[in-house]
Amino acid sequence: MAQQELILIETLCTHYEIEVSFVDSLYSLGLIEIHTVEHSRFIPEEKVGDLERMIRIHQDLEVNPAGIDVIFNLLRKVDNLKNELAATKNRLKRYELNN
Repeated sequence: MAQQELILIETLCTHYEIEVSFVDSLYSLGLIEIHTVEHSRFIPEEKVGDLERMIRIHQDLEVNPAGIDVIFNLLRKVDNLKNELAATKNRLKRYELNN
């Protein structure tokens, strides 16, 4: 198994000028994952993009963490519906080609 690159939460908070409590709120809602290694907390590097989106929503739109949770749940549902629609279109095309 490849080792995951982890980024220290305090480093991210300094870089993005956010409070650690904001990250803790996102974690408590299950929006981000946090790994603890030797009493330090980290976020996987591949999840930083999601965190950046959450920070922009929070800062630009003044949405609280609970609102961010709602937004991300709706975005997941939209993605699922897009995938279902694409699969349905593919099945329909195959059906049309066979007739």
